[in-house]
Amino acid sequence: MQKFNKLTSIPAYLPIVNIDTDMIIPKQFLKTIKRTGLGKNLFFEMRYDDEGNEIKDFVLNQKPFNQSKILIAGKNFGCGSSREHAPWALLDFGITCVISSSYADIFYNNCFKNGILPIKIDEEKIKQISEYSLRKEEIKIDLNEQKVIFGNNEIKFDLDQFKKKCLLEGLDDIALSLEKSEKIESFEKKLKSSKPWILND
Repeated sequence: MQKFNKLTSIPAYLPIVNIDTDMIIPKQFLKTIKRTGLGKNLFFEMRYDDEGNEIKDFVLNQKPFNQSKILIAGKNFGCGSSREHAPWALLDFGITCVISSSYADIFYNNCFKNGILPIKIDEEKIKQISEYSLRKEEIKIDLNEQKVIFGNNEIKFDLDQFKKKCLLEGLDDIALSLEKSEKIESFEKKLKSSKPWILND
């Protein structure tokens, strides 16, 4: 997993509430177990018409937002099913930070496991930041300082310190397990010595 520290981007603004995971990545694209290749199908039903052509009015089909690394979204983002393909699709598209006033819990936690920073701030502050999207101006994210910086302004955001550490150090669930590999190996040796019938080679 890529380490997350600072990020600068023109944010894409998608002011729709209750965007569920099926809207983020529809069910027909869930057959793969790979984390790559899903970006082209992100928000599929909003991005493409029935013939598969891009809908020009959709924000992520427009320059410079088709290169945005930050998505500003409506409240209750990521509701619906628990599919981990949703953060996979966002990440494969290039989005590594989502800003919303609220998230579905499972989606929120899945973001951290995949290197995406989901920031929670209130609606008034989102309106302030959205102006930078409308003007096509960059904003900055500083994870270490827990700040969203725009122009001469900044907004602090709260974050669980363990989740913050995982993002800063690029630690997913596998990496966290590997950090304890010596303790696991030591435990298995002791168990094999004291109860050899439990662990067989």
